[in-house]
Amino acid sequence: RGIAFSCPGKVDTDTGIISFGGTLPFLDGVSLIKEFQPKYDMPVSVINDGKAAALAELWLGNLKGIANGLAIVLGTGVGAGIILDGKLYQGKHFQAGEISFMMKPSAAPSYNDMYGFSGSAVNLIQKVNMVLGTEDKKDGTAAFEAINQKDPRVYPIFETYAKEIALMICNIQAVLDLEKIVIGGGISAQPIVTGEIRKQYLAIRTNFPFMANTLTEVEIDSCRFLNDANLLGALYQLLLHDK
Repeated sequence: RGIAFSCPGKVDTDTGIISFGGTLPFLDGVSLIKEFQPKYDMPVSVINDGKAAALAELWLGNLKGIANGLAIVLGTGVGAGIILDGKLYQGKHFQAGEISFMMKPSAAPSYNDMYGFSGSAVNLIQKVNMVLGTEDKKDGTAAFEAINQKDPRVYPIFETYAKEIALMICNIQAVLDLEKIVIGGGISAQPIVTGEIRKQYLAIRTNFPFMANTLTEVEIDSCRFLNDANLLGALYQLLLHDK
């Protein structure tokens, strides 16, 4: 009945044109609607993967019934989808939620100061495997086996990573005042990920009583659909687009 795409990059959901393509730069300037609709003669929709994850959670997941929420997708970078007043907020240029581009204070800003780098799940796994001496530095199973065992050689690396995400959440919450934030991406299948992010978030609030007394604590949970959230959200976008 239709074809639904979820992809990185800035996506105009009306035209299907992808700008830059994120980690898939060859998609820059491509309209998947124009590429596939004439060929298959059926509805085609395209949406950014982070925004798709938010749609999935709003539709059938852990943001269902939430008027103001956020889905954070931890992968190569940090994707996100913002829900405001019960709807996906894309922004004037379809780039709302590109939290990979949020930057930390630095005298000489570089890519390393972007949350898309320090919040990258891929980078986390590589760092852990470097310490472990794992042959395949991309081996997520080996990395999380050690993390779940709280291996003292690598658990501090994981704690630092979770703190980075927690700091990002503090900044976002100060701006948007959300009800609930859900964590997605491949590593979200590990309960320890959301658990440690929540722990670090609460620790930050404890260390800054003025913040805790002023800003209401946001609920932090995992995405119900974990790494499949972007696929289900792409389907929901198709259903909305085809009405």
